[in-house]
Amino acid sequence: MSEFSISIGSSLLWVGLYFIFMVFYTFLDIAVWRKLFPKYSDLANLIAVTFCICGFLILLGKTGYQLRIFSHFSLPGFLLSVCCSVLLFLVLDRGLDRVFESLFPQSEKGYQETIQHLTDSPAASFIQVCLLAPMIEEILMRGFLLNGLVPRYGTAAALLLSSVLFAVLHFNMVQSLSAFLCGTVLGLLYLTTDSILCCIIAHSCYNLLSCAAILRSAPPSPK
Repeated sequence: MSEFSISIGSSLLWVGLYFIFMVFYTFLDIAVWRKLFPKYSDLANLIAVTFCICGFLILLGKTGYQLRIFSHFSLPGFLLSVCCSVLLFLVLDRGLDRVFESLFPQSEKGYQETIQHLTDSPAASFIQVCLLAPMIEEILMRGFLLNGLVPRYGTAAALLLSSVLFAVLHFNMVQSLSAFLCGTVLGLLYLTTDSILCCIIAHSCYNLLSCAAILRSAPPSPK
């Protein structure tokens, strides 16, 4: 852990800023790329998302935060990351998510939209969901927020707050409840390994398992 520190107020502002970036590239995808370049909208969206992520990382660097993705990475940390991804998949996707969906049936619409998007453009979805999103979310949530909150508020409070903020970024109750638990596990992984790359790997592998399960269970597209 570094000596870099941030306040709760700053944490809220940075999460809000990232949310604005997300809204911006989502707006471009729906209102611009799909209408102007329907055949190449997936590619245009990936390029826009990549530029937004790079811009956000540049802004994040202005705070004095030094990103060291490969710092403290080790084979035991890698193996622990893979175990965490499998654990999250079994506990959430194969267990608690079904309970959450029964409690919040309105979230089923969002789930069906996710399935449709994955089946329509699996390659683009893989890059965004399994590579780009885990990278930027772990840098922000664990590398920046959790790492920066610990010196001021202690480990337990920092872990709780970073997990709550991670949950807030998701768009329905089922995803938010799952994201809170996921964020807690990933936060514990970061506190154990002190490696942001381990968290990125765990997050990426978990998303990959989830996407693979969704694609496998999705009904075949009509011909």
